[in-house]
Amino acid sequence: MRLESGPIATFQEKTVPYGARLAGSAALVRMFTLSGPVRRPSCVSEQHVRGSRREEGAWQVFDKRYWPGDTFADHLTFALRHERIDLLILKRVFEAAPQAEVETMVRAAPAGISARRAWYLYEILTGRTLNVDDAPGAAAIDLLDPEAYFTGKPRLSRRYRVRDNLLGTGRFCPVIRRTKALAGFRELDLAAKAREIVGRTGAHLVARAASFMLLADGRASFEIEGQRPPHDRLERWGRAVLEAGRNRLTLDEIVRLQHVLIEDTRFVRTGLRPDGVFLGERDHHGDPLPEFIGARPEELDDLMGGLLEANGRMRDDGVDPVLQAAATAFGFVYVHPFQDGNGRMHRCLIHHVLAERKFTPPGMVFPVSSVMLDRIDGYRATLQAHSGPLMPFIQWRPTPEHNVEVLNQTADLYRYFDCTGAAEFLYACVAGAVERDLPREIDYLRRHDLAIRRIMDAVEMPDRVAENLVMFVRQNNGSLSRKRREGEFEKLRDAEVTLLEGIVREAFEGFDEASDRSAGAGADDD
Repeated sequence: MRLESGPIATFQEKTVPYGARLAGSAALVRMFTLSGPVRRPSCVSEQHVRGSRREEGAWQVFDKRYWPGDTFADHLTFALRHERIDLLILKRVFEAAPQAEVETMVRAAPAGISARRAWYLYEILTGRTLNVDDAPGAAAIDLLDPEAYFTGKPRLSRRYRVRDNLLGTGRFCPVIRRTKALAGFRELDLAAKAREIVGRTGAHLVARAASFMLLADGRASFEIEGQRPPHDRLERWGRAVLEAGRNRLTLDEIVRLQHVLIEDTRFVRTGLRPDGVFLGERDHHGDPLPEFIGARPEELDDLMGGLLEANGRMRDDGVDPVLQAAATAFGFVYVHPFQDGNGRMHRCLIHHVLAERKFTPPGMVFPVSSVMLDRIDGYRATLQAHSGPLMPFIQWRPTPEHNVEVLNQTADLYRYFDCTGAAEFLYACVAGAVERDLPREIDYLRRHDLAIRRIMDAVEMPDRVAENLVMFVRQNNGSLSRKRREGEFEKLRDAEVTLLEGIVREAFEGFDEASDRSAGAGADDD
């Protein structure tokens, strides 16, 4: 089967570099008119390219010596050798290509690396079996290059002489590339760093720091969604997070945690939703203007089963816990299986994986949501980087109930995804929590306790009053405001006020005011 290989002007709304021809995945998608985003398309220039390849906008531009040829097998081989693996596009290609074409490719080089990878992927992605003999006794190969990708434990498939080292399965499979950023985060050994910080801190102080960070994480998780929750909802968040990791992650466990998060279910159906879901605005008629559409309800059972299967494989294979948390939690929010609470459950799942894998010290919660809130633009960009390119391939219509109804098969859009960007973002958030928030919270409590002891040595007063004094002095840049001096602290003499203000200022000298949770509440009016 030959491909049309002449130059074209645009591909998937991207301008093709001048004088270049589509190659690899892009050529195959064009050949079969496939529905799916080629996120990093390749083309081959008619000219020599310095360094053999270059990046030009969204494109990988290869030197003319890389032109693979004009056949289906040529471009599939190019994609497997030179492009990031894209399981969504590969599945669509395999489903569209005549099975005989793939069989011919495998028979032509039964011991070839690309042929065996194509053969194995064809069968696990499509569920079909090629009519070819078992691979000859060649050396076994890894399905994914472990120097280019984070992988699971390899499982040898003798029929193909291929070691399956995917993070998931054919039902659901994220891909995480090895990048400099992820290598740098892993070298920090954040779990060991957190244990060291906790180990040199008294148990009582650790417990108080954990309580404050859990509260901060809950508030931030709601604020990400533009909500200011009452105290009872924050308590439910705290219960859900503290329970995360105690039980194996199953659909029943996720639904149980959803019930903890959403106590009032009069207007929300818990469990897998029976209808569509979207994020975005509405027009003046109330009809959807979606920026994101979740998976179709009839696909949720299989997608969630695949997600949990992949999570179990990553756990059992000892995949880096933060990478597992990213793949599971972001995979969940992309599917969006619930009517309500998807975002909170997505962030709860991060805590679940980190706790279950013993990455987080016992009883401790890293305020990952707080760091996400601090980096809200990056968080939204991470979510949109995945969901945005999918929208042109989702056919939908508004329903009489002003919801969305998806009209085409979309499960594979959620089943296979590159999680590299999400993993980098989450690792940065965990690093911020371990290297900044945890030691800062402990430092704050030590300084706070020192100030309280010295205040009560100087002036006898109840704990609650001393606590308020510290808070008000810090909120007002080191001094009591006139309103407070004439109010609850009117019985203090001027000399005592001066002494106590000095105690607080000295205790907190050099503390990071810009990021302090109590000083940022705003100063009193004089």
